[in-house]
Amino acid sequence: MNAIHGTMRSLILAIQFLTRLPTPQVEDYSKQELSSTSPWFPVVGIIVGLFVTTWITISTFIDPWLGALFGLIAWTWVTGALHLDGLADLTDALGAAHRDPQRFLQVMRDPHIGTFGVVALTITPISKLVLLYVLIAHHQLNWFVLPLVCAWSRLGAVTWSAWLPSLHQGSGESFAWKTNNTLIIISALILLAVCALMAPSLCVAPLVLALWWAFLRYRVGGMTGDCLGAGIEVSEIGLLLITVSAPVIIRAWTSM
Repeated sequence: MNAIHGTMRSLILAIQFLTRLPTPQVEDYSKQELSSTSPWFPVVGIIVGLFVTTWITISTFIDPWLGALFGLIAWTWVTGALHLDGLADLTDALGAAHRDPQRFLQVMRDPHIGTFGVVALTITPISKLVLLYVLIAHHQLNWFVLPLVCAWSRLGAVTWSAWLPSLHQGSGESFAWKTNNTLIIISALILLAVCALMAPSLCVAPLVLALWWAFLRYRVGGMTGDCLGAGIEVSEIGLLLITVSAPVIIRAWTSM
């Protein structure tokens, strides 16, 4: 019973940390306990994807654009714009630091949003809105696509935190303490197997995650919590773009 209680508590903590979904509130937890929830991140991604897909399915009966809009609103609400905030901080830091590591961290910790952050906060929702519409209009959206996209991106956050040096003490570093490389590999293999059956184009997801890892490693020099959040947003857009582009690429390839 204690093991089951501990497992459920860990899952609830992960949902509580990554989403705004109503859960029994767990308040008396330590930073170390929160960091041990990282194996549940892909599961939370599946929950997020199912939540967004439900809203899209309901509203698409009226109009595809309305479905895309409600999907975007649901996506933003359920995550509390947590990852968008990280993306804004990272783009501000990259734009203003001029490759000065100290300046980079200083700008990233600044609570104000600059021009680069505003641009990122504008482009990202527009990109998701358009990509969701294309998925709906081309009948490519099913109950597996968004859950898999969200699961992969959150597995990416766990992977980047484990396989990159931390630039400063924070949430990114704390999650790396409890990350198990074996669980990362097992989670990736499970997601690959599901993708092979349900959404083959998403089998390239490990490459997308690896590209963000390489960007953080060689351009930024490591990771922070903001870098992880930004990576979730970027990988979600990348995987959506791959999903909508795959049929066109396949048709062009087979017609050659």
